[in-house]
Amino acid sequence: MMQHSSLHKFVHRWVPVTGAGDTLLLLHGTGGDENDLLPLGRMLDPEANLLSPRGQVLENGMPRFFRRLAEGVFDVPDLIQRTKELKEFIAAAAAEYGCDAEKMTAVGFSNGANIAGSLLLLHPDMLKSAVLLHPMVPLVPDGLPDLSKTRIFIGAGRQDTLVSNDETERLTALLRQAEADVTLFWSDGGHGLSPAEVRAAAHWLR
Repeated sequence: MMQHSSLHKFVHRWVPVTGAGDTLLLLHGTGGDENDLLPLGRMLDPEANLLSPRGQVLENGMPRFFRRLAEGVFDVPDLIQRTKELKEFIAAAAAEYGCDAEKMTAVGFSNGANIAGSLLLLHPDMLKSAVLLHPMVPLVPDGLPDLSKTRIFIGAGRQDTLVSNDETERLTALLRQAEADVTLFWSDGGHGLSPAEVRAAAHWLR
């Protein structure tokens, strides 16, 4: 029953492919929804199952995955609780849809990338890999997890006005300190997704 209720806590889309292939967990940015990143998921891996939940927090009517106190200032207790709920949703979805939670790659943009980063730092066994597009440091845990078996791609824009270059470097350093295998890709763009970044992420996933 617990698993069933965790599954229905999130409005979500499940787009399966034939066979028990890899699954992309798609996590949208502020104001997005469960349909937002489906085209991106297909571009990144045409053969993956797509699991796309909608964030449960509303900020001025726009869905997000956790609350923030101001631009770039996160409500950390809320983030920790929401990350736990997302973890439970992933486990419930894996059971319901018969996908392998061990073969799951998170693909997050902006706010979605931040909760994916939180998932990596707080529940390191949940994901085998992650594509973090324009992420910030979500939080610094008391003790660093062991991410030595985890591959992470970070896409960042040199002209991003929401995420400073320093912030990107700080997150990269934190994840590498946790022994993750991190690939950092810079584009010349701002906070939006650049075609070069999407191509690089797709190549990295393959």
